[in-house]
Amino acid sequence: MKLTGRLSPTFILMFLNLLVYIYTSLVGGNFIVTDDLVLQIYGQFNYAVLYQGTWWQLLTSVFVHVSIIHFITNMFFLLLFGLRAEELFSDSEYYIVYLLSGISGGIFSLLWPLRTVSAGASGAIFGLFGSVLIFMRSVVGRSVLGALLMAFLFLIITVSSTVNVLAHLGGLMAGLGVGYFMARRRRAICSLLEY
Repeated sequence: MKLTGRLSPTFILMFLNLLVYIYTSLVGGNFIVTDDLVLQIYGQFNYAVLYQGTWWQLLTSVFVHVSIIHFITNMFFLLLFGLRAEELFSDSEYYIVYLLSGISGGIFSLLWPLRTVSAGASGAIFGLFGSVLIFMRSVVGRSVLGALLMAFLFLIITVSSTVNVLAHLGGLMAGLGVGYFMARRRRAICSLLEY
């Protein structure tokens, strides 16, 4: 985290996720597990998105979690990868990676059956991970193949029956793409400044 007196994007996002978890817990009447109806309203309910036009759920679902364990786990990884991302990206770049990756994860999740309900920040977090990984290799002019292999290895080892692998994949792919683009742009700017 940069010590510039500014607010840390990582802690801002963690705080927003916490506020949403408290809100959904109060609405659903349970602080351990989020109520199914609350998840259908504020998470991503594929049927509602595709047939009732609730496209805003692609964004809100990034801040909704299904249980306290889900919330704590995601916030741990957000802290882990987010603080590293802060060292590499401007605040606006950080938020772009987070939100685009989260929404991309939601879009990929639409490939699940219509009655599927998705929630959680993990797609956005995978995006931060992917963007950091590929940015670090690209900006110094090294091959990105190693970064891609490491990213997809991380994706594979997180697969389980309770994990929305499509959200993770969508977020990871968006993060890799945005991170690569930002690294190329940074290298181009540095090259111009050298002349």
